[in-house]
Amino acid sequence: MSGHSKWATIKHKKGAADAARGKLFAKLARQVEVAAKGGGDPDMNATLRTAVQKAKAASMTNDAIDRAIKRGTGEGGDAVVYETIMYEGYAPGGVALLIDVLTDNRNRISADVRQVFSKLGGSMAEPGAVGWQFERRGVIVTVDGVSEDDVMMAALEAGADDIVPQGDAWRIMTAPSDVYNVKEALDAAGIETISADSPMVAENLVPVTDVKDAKAILRILEALEDNDDVQDVFSNFDISDELMEEASA
Repeated sequence: MSGHSKWATIKHKKGAADAARGKLFAKLARQVEVAAKGGGDPDMNATLRTAVQKAKAASMTNDAIDRAIKRGTGEGGDAVVYETIMYEGYAPGGVALLIDVLTDNRNRISADVRQVFSKLGGSMAEPGAVGWQFERRGVIVTVDGVSEDDVMMAALEAGADDIVPQGDAWRIMTAPSDVYNVKEALDAAGIETISADSPMVAENLVPVTDVKDAKAILRILEALEDNDDVQDVFSNFDISDELMEEASA
């Protein structure tokens, strides 16, 4: 079970607060803005189209998306110049982490990431040390209690690669470029989803059985994702549902 997928589900359940949604929308707006630098028409700019689909999947308003596109194309005033960086590191228990960053200040975010690892028991890794363990995949998670036959019919016809159980829900795997097309097919079939994204997914997972390690891993994830420059954190931990609930309580 992908650690990132489980963590995304928990974030969704925790993320009903306005402050959490506001932080998410700010990060999505930054992604749209950066993507729009390659052209403001989603039909002609595949990267922008994906960013817009991701923002809409998170219920970001069309007005907010349009404003971000205009900032990216220079129509909304002076645009901030952002740099994409992928930091690598380890959490307790040998769990690998990839930290996806969009920043206008490399020195600031580098110091921030190092401080999180230093304070919470992780360590930075050299570029490439853990990145080779991950590949980008489309991942959709449904709500609990959906019929397997209904999910399979809608998802596979729309181009999904695989469907696997995740507790009482279903995790649907797709090519990164197909994830939002498959989500739209699920929406059309009346199947509600918790999350839809194209994260970096690890093929080989690291089992975590100690609650102390599990709590430390989640603390590191929360601290990193609380940083406005950090767009996402990908991990390769495998924590049981019971231990995950205990550690995140």
